[in-house]
Parts: sequence; structure tokens; C-alpha cells
Amino acid sequence: MNSPAFADLRERLKSGRAALAAAFLERPAATPYLSRHAALVDSVLCELSTRLNLPATFCLAAVGGYGRGELFPGSDVDLLLLLPHEPSAEQQATLENWVQACWDIGLEIGHSVRTVEACLLEAEQDITVETNLFEARFLWGGRPPFEEFGRRFQARLKPQRFFEGKLAEQQARHARFDDSAYKLEPNLKDSPGGLRDLHTIHWLAQACGISGGWNGIARAGLLTPAEARRIAREERALSTLRIHLHLLARRRDDRLAFDYQTELAERLGLADTAHKRAGERLMQGYYRAAKLIQRANDILIQSLRVRLFPVTAPPEPIDADFQVRASLLEARQPDLFERKPDALLRVFIVYAQHPALAGFEPATLRALWRGCSRIDAAFRTDPAHRILFMTLLRQPVGITRAMRAMHRYGLLGRYIPAFGRVVGQMQHDLFHVYTVDEHILTVLRNVRRLTVPELAHELPLASRLIAGFDKPELLYLAALFHDIAKGRGGDHSELGAADARRFCRQHGLDKPDSELVAWLVEMHLVMSRTAQKEDISDPEVIAAFAARVGNPRHLTALYLLTVADIRGTSPKVWNAWKGKLLEDLYHATQARLAGGQEAVTDISAKQAEARINLALYGLPNDAADALWQHLDTRYFVRYDARDMAWQARMLWRRSNSTDAVVRARLSPVGEGIQVLVYTPDRPDLFARICGFFARIQYTILEAKIHTTRHGYALDSFQVMDLANRGIHYRDFLSFVEHELARDLDPARPMQPTPRGRLSRHQRHHPYPTTVQLEADALGHGHMLSITCADRGGLLFAVAEVLMRHGVGVYAAKIDTLGERVEDTFMIRGEALQTPSGIAALDAEIREVLK
Repeated sequence: MNSPAFADLRERLKSGRAALAAAFLERPAATPYLSRHAALVDSVLCELSTRLNLPATFCLAAVGGYGRGELFPGSDVDLLLLLPHEPSAEQQATLENWVQACWDIGLEIGHSVRTVEACLLEAEQDITVETNLFEARFLWGGRPPFEEFGRRFQARLKPQRFFEGKLAEQQARHARFDDSAYKLEPNLKDSPGGLRDLHTIHWLAQACGISGGWNGIARAGLLTPAEARRIAREERALSTLRIHLHLLARRRDDRLAFDYQTELAERLGLADTAHKRAGERLMQGYYRAAKLIQRANDILIQSLRVRLFPVTAPPEPIDADFQVRASLLEARQPDLFERKPDALLRVFIVYAQHPALAGFEPATLRALWRGCSRIDAAFRTDPAHRILFMTLLRQPVGITRAMRAMHRYGLLGRYIPAFGRVVGQMQHDLFHVYTVDEHILTVLRNVRRLTVPELAHELPLASRLIAGFDKPELLYLAALFHDIAKGRGGDHSELGAADARRFCRQHGLDKPDSELVAWLVEMHLVMSRTAQKEDISDPEVIAAFAARVGNPRHLTALYLLTVADIRGTSPKVWNAWKGKLLEDLYHATQARLAGGQEAVTDISAKQAEARINLALYGLPNDAADALWQHLDTRYFVRYDARDMAWQARMLWRRSNSTDAVVRARLSPVGEGIQVLVYTPDRPDLFARICGFFARIQYTILEAKIHTTRHGYALDSFQVMDLANRGIHYRDFLSFVEHELARDLDPARPMQPTPRGRLSRHQRHHPYPTTVQLEADALGHGHMLSITCADRGGLLFAVAEVLMRHGVGVYAAKIDTLGERVEDTFMIRGEALQTPSGIAALDAEIREVLK
């Protein structure tokens, strides 16, 4: 129905919205825009209803956000048509014409047509419907149905049931976002700390009989006027951001997607600084606002719960200052934190010591929030307060949740100002998925998890080592400071080490312990880089790493911190292969430190163990000799006895086969598969293998490339399905063996491998590509190191370039960190003998990585 009769309404709505948008962009102010937009739609709807002769006994009401008088640019117009009775056929036709007309003039309505009785019944059955009707506002038509509905709705409202329903709804909504406000692309409305959390507070306050918005909540004594103004200011800021987002997207889109972050920052007047992009500044502001909203949500919901569900049981005293009331920790006197500022730290020690506590009593929470400002320079330099902080870190249980509570309510950033500066700071390095502050606390949690006996099965070595570590609080301090200097410019490890050293000395640690913490912060990336980028089967690599570590205590501490750090970057970064590399590096370094300079790999012992393993399969004692006679010492150094035995068994009586031999098995590390390739060597071999795995979307984690004395390639690959597609491995192993052998047939052309696209994150937050090509210090060849954004076919593209330049790969470490790769290749070839050849290879590799 595009009737000319409604053209003026369509134009009024269109021009009115355009004028509102222009005025908003000229002078952004959320409240005037939202109310004027709602008023514009009110007038159009009323005029349309009159022109279409809706029965005067029908009542048109606004519900939901529109009912509150807040209408965002892309939001639906939620409407309720209240009828005194079921509509006749003629009235039904009129209603259908009215709905069609709404859409024709440009109103995207969400509507329901119900009698008063049907509304009340639906509200009782569905908490979402009940909430929408909670904010019903009269627009047009007969008032009697609306007034009757209002009276009966309020009379039937059960505040306690409504409270429990909304709380369950909020918990389910938060769970959809992993209970985190710190997503890279958060939802302004629904994420934890978003606008919906504020709406929930208003609804629950109204259910408790508290009206008047934030000022009304303050008058009820649940907030101070200053706190109410601060929350209202953050609500307006988020609303302003949401309006900008809708106008920019030209539709309803509440997700702060990468595509919009930079332009939104520009619209808000944010510019790049020396160390942060404008988009990063925008997101840091958002995350800090979300944290404040979460804090307010915690405090006010607890306060409203007490009003609806009064606690009658007497409190149970803990000590002179604290008691337990209904499983919540409570200050025994309301002015405790003013009279005894040290209680601002003691309360978290008590909280850690009593795991059964469900949280803090509302009045205590409010007092904690207000007490933050008392933590100033004088507070931080008080020796008694420093002793209390270290006492907290030395508690046998509850440290993680106490630290998270300190952070959630703003005290941790006040006590450690350097931590306060990284609150809400995002890391666009393509593998951290948390803000710096959340990552730090996740690493602290990971260290603490290692101390829990019930979780020892997750990481047996790390659990055993931390059980024997004499001062675990040193590891907790290293976790707190390892990334604390990010965003300052310069090397965050060095800057953080200086912060850690100063903090430790101020807090009474002796010099050796202080130096260990500072050393851990400065070295926290070294062990992972060594394990994932260097050939840790090489004794010289182990010797160099052992020299940097110095002693077994440092080694153990660094191993534990490294494991916790990698596991705290992203759920996708850690895998069993990384765990094995770190364990192997730990054991090899431990042996080096114990054996001094003379520690060597016992090749004879390895061979003897491999022969015993072969005998278990019924093979003769000399079964491996035909293969081993063609292998040099480097092979026996790089492989352990189990791998040597498996390869010898797979190649028994095939050491001179002219056809490619491909064998695959489930990886001994527990994830992925291990693939053995044995075939006459040729220049395109590595590229063909990389292309095959790229086409089946498997990631190569490590490649050990070996050329025998009689010209065969003996290559071993660790590969993994990072997408976790749930492949049936028995069938898949056979598929790999057959199809890869087929692809390696020299008579078969090399199969094309498509290049993948960069993700949206990579496009909007490009990670710099670095290529380093330098002679190996050990004299074996050259080392090619590549760091860049990951995409499909990347490894194959590099392998093709190496093949074209006649460069062979004899070892490779492929490290995928989220959406970033850090690949290291040990290479040899004629092209590397001249500066011009090196320059040409370097230039072409950089070109294919663009």
C-alpha cells in the first residue's frame, strides 16, 4: 500500500530523522536525540492511526525502549494495540492495513495485538513480555483499556518473581558473551557492562517501588548524588556511542565491530597518539565505562535484593571488624573503612580466607567503592599496608578471586597505579583476546591453578614443579607485572622489570627474591621464543639458553610463568604441541645445568632404546641398520628413541624405495597427527607438502627436514586441525597417506593452492610484517624468520619462493598465535652465497606476504 495519502507522513518521518541526525552530528547529545526521535514517531503514528480510522476504543501504546521515550536510530518501534475484545473481521482488516501502512512510511515496527486479559496472561508466562509491558506508554485511542491494563498489571506484579527472572535473564545474557565485557568487538547493548545492565537496574528498582531514574535511586539511599551523576554520565556516553554506531552503519548494529571503531573514534574527536591508535583509545574508554557499569550493577542489584528478600538471620562474626550475613562478607561498622583505612586491604584477606563467601554485603560494597579514593600515595607508602598486600599474596587459597574483586571494585588499580593505567587497554597483536588487565589476572589465575591438586592432571610437570617451589608469591608478583608496562613505548619487558624490582623492594622482599621477580618479568618471552623458534634438539641452542637462565630455580620459575602466560593469551593459542616443546626445553636445560659444560646427548643409548622398541614389534635387531647407515649424527641428535623406532619400523625394507612413502599416526603429544615422508629428494618437495596441508586446512606446527647420505628426504611433520572439525582420525590417517603420496608423484603437476583472505580484525588492525634473513650463528646455513598476519596458503607461498630460488629447508618451526604466525626456517642454497641472491630472496618473500 504505497498510497499517496501517506506520502506526506513518509516524507515527514524521513526529513525529521535526517534533521535529527544532522543536529546530533553537529552537537552530539544522546538525551535530546532519543526523546525527539520518539516524539517524531509518536506524532506520525497518531496521525496515521487517525487517518486509517482505527476504532476509537482501541488503544495504541509504546512499549520497550520506545515506551521509555528512548528511540535509537536503528531500533525497532515496539508497539502494543490493546483491544477491549477480540477484533471483528472488519476490524482485523483495518488492523492489517494499519500494519502495512506503518512499514510503507518507513516505520520498522514490532507489534502485538492483544486484549487486556491476553496481555496479562502473556506477561505472566514470559519475563521478556512482562518487561516490555512494564514500560508501556499511552499514544493514541481509548484510554480505558490502557488504564485498566495499568491497574491490573501493577496489581498482579510479583516483585520477587520478577527480580529472580530478570537476574536469571541477565546471567544467561552475560553467559552468551562468556561473562566478559572485554571482547574485541563488544555489544554496546547486551554485553556485560552494556546498556542492558543499566536498564536491568532501572526495572528492578521500579519493581521495588523506586522511580525517578538515577536520582530516585540516590534518594532511596542506594547511591550518593555524585555516584548517580557519574553513572548517568556513563549511560549518556554509551547512548551517544550507540547513536553514532547506528548512524554510521545505517541500520541497527550494536556490535562495536572493527569496521567502525576507527571512524567512531574520529567522530568522537579522538586522534592517534604516539603509542595508541584512535580506535584503541575509543575502546579503552568503552572498557573502563563497562567496568564501572558492572560495578554499579553488582552493588545495586545486591542492594535491591536485600529490599525484596530481607535477611532475618543474625550475622556470624569473623573478627572485630567483619562478619558474615547470608553468606556475604559485611563490615561490622558502616564507617569501618574511614576509621581504619587498612581494612580496605584486610577485607580482601578475609575474603580469600573464607572460600564459602558468595560476595560482599551491599553496604560494604558501596563503602569499598567509595573508599577507593583513600588509596593514595600516602596509603601506598605505609609499611603496614605493604605488609598486608604481601600477606594477601601469601594466602594458601582465594588469591585469584580476591585479586579479581580488588580489580572489579577499583582498588587494585589504585594500589598499583601502573596496573590502573592498563585497565581496558586492548592488545591488537592478533593473538591476545583480552585487555592487558584481564590478561594479567588470567595469567595470575593460571599460576594459581597449578597449585590445585585436583587440577594436576592438566599439566602434571608444572603442578609438580610449583608444589616444590618455595615462594610461590614471587610467581604471582611476576604474573602481575609481566605486561604492566604495555602501551608506554619501548620494551615493556624492561620497563615492567624496573617497576617490579621497585615494588618488590618497597614491599620488603630481599634482594635475591626481588631480582628473581624482575628477571622473570624481563625474560618472560624468552622461553616461549626459544622453544617455538629455535631447534631445541641442538645442544648449542640448549647451552645458550641455559647460560641465560643460570640456575634451576630460575628455570623452574620461568617455565611456570611461561606456561601460565601462553595459556592466558587466548583459548586458541595453547595446545599440546606447545606444551611438549616447553617441557622438552625445560628437561634439556635442566640436564645441561646439572651436567655442566660436558653434558652431551648419548646417541648410542638412544639407538639401543630404539632397537628395544623395534623388538617389541617382532623386528630383528638389525632392522634399523639399512636406514641408519644413511643418516648422520644430526639426525640422531634431533629425534628421540621413540620417533627413531617408529620411522625405522615404517621404512623397514623400504630405504631404497623409489616411490614416496607417506605414513601418518596420531601424534604422541596428544593432539594432531605426525606425518613421515620418505622419498628421493627434489627441490619442489617441501612446497608440495605445504600445499597439500594448506588445501585440507591443516596447520603445520613443526617440520624436521633431513637429507640422507644417499639423496633421500626423510621429513617429519607435526600437523594439527586448529579449527577442531572433529575429523575421524582413523579414516583421516589413511586419507593423508594416500593423497599426499599421490601429490608427491613427480609426474603429477603441482596442485594450485588458493590464498586465503585476511580477517576483518587483520584488515582493520594490521600487524606489521617482519622478515629477517641472516646467517645461522652455528654455521649450519641461514635462518629465515617471518612474523605476519596468518591466512590460508601462507606457508605454501613462502615454500614456493624458496623453491624458485633453489633454497632448501632443513628445519622449520611454525608457530600460530591466534591470527598471527611466527615462522622460522633453517635454509641452505646457492642463492644464499651472495648478497644479491639474499636480497632477491628477501624481496620476493616480502612481496608474497603482502
